[in-house]
Amino acid sequence: MKIIPFFGTFLAGFMLLTAFAAKAEETMMPYIQGSPDTADVRAALTGAGFEIVGDFSPYAGAQIIVVTNDDLKNAVSQSDFGGYGAAMRVSITEVDGKREIAYNNPNYISNIYKMSSDLASVRSALEAALGNQGEFGAKQGLSAKKLRSYRYMISMPGFGGHMNLASYGSHDAALTAVEAGLAQGKYDVAKVYRVDVPGKEETVFGVSLGAGANTGGDAHVRATVDQETPRSTPHFPYEMLVSGNNVYMLGARFRIAQSFPSLTMGTFMKISSAPGDIKTALIEAANGAE
Repeated sequence: MKIIPFFGTFLAGFMLLTAFAAKAEETMMPYIQGSPDTADVRAALTGAGFEIVGDFSPYAGAQIIVVTNDDLKNAVSQSDFGGYGAAMRVSITEVDGKREIAYNNPNYISNIYKMSSDLASVRSALEAALGNQGEFGAKQGLSAKKLRSYRYMISMPGFGGHMNLASYGSHDAALTAVEAGLAQGKYDVAKVYRVDVPGKEETVFGVSLGAGANTGGDAHVRATVDQETPRSTPHFPYEMLVSGNNVYMLGARFRIAQSFPSLTMGTFMKISSAPGDIKTALIEAANGAE
C-alpha cells in the first residue's frame, strides 16, 4: 500500500537531482553583447549604480569604460585573490562602420577567478544598463567546473599560477611603489584604474600596455588574436594585484587564453613572446620605487 507514496518521493528526488545536474552543466562565454542603441553608455552605467573608475582606448576605434559597484567589491573581498575581478570592463568598438557594445560576463568572471559569489546582481545591473543580446567570445560555452580548473593546455598555468612581480615591507609600501612605477611609464605601461577591495589589504590596478611593451602591447595582441565579430574588446586592460605586501600578475598564458578560449594553437603561437614581454613590462611597473 506504500508503493505509490514511495514512487512519488523517488520521482521528486530524481527530478531534483536532474535539475541540479542540468544547472551544473550550464555553460557560459566570456562576454555579453549589449544593445548598440545605448546612446550614452556612461550615463547608463552610472544610472544603474556603477562607479566609473577608469577609461582608455587600447587601439583606434575602441573605447573601454571600467566600472565597479559595492556588490562587486564586497563579493571579491570574500574570495582568495578575488581582487583580479573587482572591476568590469565595458567596450564600445567601431567595426566596419557599426557600433558594438560589449561587457564582461560576470558569471564567467566569477568562475574563472574561483569566486564564492556568482555575481548575479552585478550581471543584472549590467543587463539593465546595456541590454543583453547574447553571450559570445567562444565557439562553445564552458561549464563552471571547466572554468574553475581552466588551463589552455595541461602544461600552461591556471588561475593559481599567478606571478609575484615584487615584494615590499608593507602593503602601503607596495601600493606606493606601483603608483610610482606606473607614473614613470616605463615600457609604455600606464595606469587605467585602481580599485581597493574593502576589508582586506588588496588593490587591483588596471594597466594599458603600449608599443613599448613590444609583442605584449595591447594593439599587437588585439590584431593577432581578436578578428571575430563582435570583438572581444573587454579583454583589456591587464591587471596588477597588490595583495598584502606582494605585487602579482596573472600569467599571460592564462590571462589571454581565458579571454579567448577558442584560440587555435597556430594563433596562440603567433603571440608566444607576448607573455614574456608583458611580464618584463609589469615587473618594471611593480618596482617603481627602486
